Amino acid sequence: MQDTPKANRLHIALFGRRNAGKSSLINSITGQDIALVSEFLGTTTDPVYKAMELPPIGPVVIIDTAGLDDTGTLGELRIKKTKEVMDKTDLAILVFTQENLDLTLEKNWYSKLKECKIPTIGVLNKIDNDRIDIDETLKLLKKQFPIPFIKVSAKMNKNIGTLKEAIQVTAPTDFEKETIVGDILSPKSKVILVAPQDLEAPKGRLILPQVQVIRDVLDHDCLALTVKDSELSDMLACLKDDPDLVITDSQVFGKVNKILPEHIPLTSFSILMARYKGDLKTLVNGAKAIDKLKPGDKVLIAEACTHHALKNDIGRDKIPRWLKNKVGGNLDVTVKAGVDFPEDLTPYNIIIHCGSCMFNRKQFITRLIRAQSQNIPITNYGITIAYLNGILDKVTNMFFQ
Repeated sequence: MQDTPKANRLHIALFGRRNAGKSSLINSITGQDIALVSEFLGTTTDPVYKAMELPPIGPVVIIDTAGLDDTGTLGELRIKKTKEVMDKTDLAILVFTQENLDLTLEKNWYSKLKECKIPTIGVLNKIDNDRIDIDETLKLLKKQFPIPFIKVSAKMNKNIGTLKEAIQVTAPTDFEKETIVGDILSPKSKVILVAPQDLEAPKGRLILPQVQVIRDVLDHDCLALTVKDSELSDMLACLKDDPDLVITDSQVFGKVNKILPEHIPLTSFSILMARYKGDLKTLVNGAKAIDKLKPGDKVLIAEACTHHALKNDIGRDKIPRWLKNKVGGNLDVTVKAGVDFPEDLTPYNIIIHCGSCMFNRKQFITRLIRAQSQNIPITNYGITIAYLNGILDKVTNMFFQ
């Protein structure tokens, strides 16, 4: 459970006013003192993430957030961080208390959750308070919010089991796809994975997409044969029969495509991530906007993680250089990393996103929807490189048959 990447876990986020008991509720759900609890308003500032196992769902991430009613300049920044959490939320828990039944903030927040199609559970907390008329309060809440409600006392650990059952019933089952590549393979298929070990490769291990694809190949009873690009020809010569599929790092698409016979299917880790995390058709269509780029146009390079960029970084150096060569002049390239993704995308002519291995599916889909709503084409690294090498149809057709 602890080895499951955060991006592959169901993300459950708690939203509510300050001192609604969100942090106490997380501690009760996890059975640990994870979140700092205090009687003072605004104790939770930045979102707090806790990975845990929640049977029978499996590995999840529970997220504590700042109060929706936070105030002042810092309060506005905290609320902004809370809004960013919504982009990655698979299931929301909206926490209420009887102490404040002016539901304006909660209604506004619920409308955003509904707009984002995030299933939501309502929780009436602090029912240990004898002064609360629980039934009347629940009746009022249910009238205002068409969602299931659970009454709990996080302080007394009351009805937490019932809340966990509600989470299991309400949690979406399609928060991630079942397989990365196994659906196009048959048992015993031979799959060659080309994994260059350049300066950007972490010492002593493979990068996450390579590890996940290898595991998916093994889980579908196939043969995973991993080599560097410099040994690909040797691997092909060793095999009695042709491989059923070759999956490569996108950066060596051109080299691998020249080595492989035309009839052997080829794709890349980044393209597999595109269909696993997002919508492949949308991203393939987005790449066509590359042909319309002119010198001076604005390009947004979006990275899911924040990393120390080395020389010849794929997103900051290589792709901008290849695009410059394609359009015949300089482009105005902006790089945004992590959750730093602009609300207003209209200044850009195209968005080129990384493979998003560090994002959950919900977070990446949210970015796709935002780009589509503003009519800005969006694609990803691997698709861009395939398009620039003139092999995009070859490396994606297998997924549209």
